[in-house]
Amino acid sequence: MDLNALRNLSYGLYVVSSMDGGRPVGCIANSAMQIMAEPASIAVSLNHDNFTTKCVEKTGKFAISVLSEQAAPSLIAKFGFRSSKNTDKFQEVPYEKYDGMPVLKECCTYVICQVTDKMETETHTVFLGSVIDTQFLKEGTPMTYAYYHNVVKGKSPKTAPTYIPPSEKTKGAYICTVCGYIYDGEVPFENLPEDYVCPICLKPKSAFKKEE
Repeated sequence: MDLNALRNLSYGLYVVSSMDGGRPVGCIANSAMQIMAEPASIAVSLNHDNFTTKCVEKTGKFAISVLSEQAAPSLIAKFGFRSSKNTDKFQEVPYEKYDGMPVLKECCTYVICQVTDKMETETHTVFLGSVIDTQFLKEGTPMTYAYYHNVVKGKSPKTAPTYIPPSEKTKGAYICTVCGYIYDGEVPFENLPEDYVCPICLKPKSAFKKEE
């Protein structure tokens, strides 16, 4: 079985956000879909280990910021490979609140939902939300997971439902232990400057490990 074939399923790339008291929190998600037109309803899948999941459960509301293909990898890294529990992900990230939920100004579309139901799986909670507000914010092509994977060369965090462990094909390659990025540059990894950082999660060169 080749789990890489699952990448042919279509996914987007979103920041799902909520509030922790008066503090905005959020995480990257790629599993969100409209499941009903009337009333408009959205389902989103969040890992049990994500701090944002607990905040959505507590507030009963969440926002989805739809990222465009122009979204900076550093933005994806901040929301995808750090925890809101001990990091202010919204620091230096422009956002506004709509219906009390934080929305990234750089997104092309936002959706605000009231949680109406949820389903528990072994690793994820699937929230069903009734849409209470949604608008276009900026022009742009929504980023798909295929674009993120093939063009940006990004990887899924281990908490993502689309995470796939390194395969036999990566033996001998240098892989970021934080985000799974596989270095494939022309300069041998050993010859890279010591201030080299992972282009996806911005971790230092020391975070890379050679796959044996």
